Amino acid sequence: MAGIFGAILFVLLIIGDWYQFTSLRSFAAQYGFGIARRHDSLNTLSRQSLIKRFGKHDTIALPHGVARWFGTQEVISLRPSYQLFSMRFRTAWPLKGTITLHPTETGVALHLTKRVPWSSGLLTLTWLGLVAIGTMIFLVTFAIDGGFNSASGWFLALGIAGLGALVLLFGLILISLAYRLEDSRLMQVYRELQDVWLNAQQPSAGASQVASPE
Repeated sequence: MAGIFGAILFVLLIIGDWYQFTSLRSFAAQYGFGIARRHDSLNTLSRQSLIKRFGKHDTIALPHGVARWFGTQEVISLRPSYQLFSMRFRTAWPLKGTITLHPTETGVALHLTKRVPWSSGLLTLTWLGLVAIGTMIFLVTFAIDGGFNSASGWFLALGIAGLGALVLLFGLILISLAYRLEDSRLMQVYRELQDVWLNAQQPSAGASQVASPE
């Protein structure tokens, strides 16, 4: 009974975490585990002109997402569209962004922080940690019990170590592919937001992209 209650509580915590992560309310503006940052600049534009584009509802609807300005926190929440019955493949590591605007001598600097749900980050680290630590504990215990005293023991230890390494490698590859997919979706919305800002200016208004390593 305790196990069932614990499982239900665990699922509810994950659902609550994802709900808050996808929410566009002020309390969730900067919610999530920051995993990467990006810096860009928009020349000949002012910070105030960018904020005015959000209108009286502080929201800009984009083709593949939505952006919302939170004046009390002075941050923009950028989120791709999350449709319940979408045909697009979803991963367990969705991304959203928070943008802060910083005036410069030539325009505005955009500081983008990419975030994932806390549950996704913690479960991933726990999973990889358990595999790595579990493999090491087995090898140490196996050595203490004299398992390396025979050739068959060596083969068994190498097999377990290799299996653990393969699981870790598979996990890292899976996470890498999921990140690339979700990052492409977030950056698509990020570019759409920049296009909205730039198209609101005179045709001569220029933009330059200065990206820092993620």
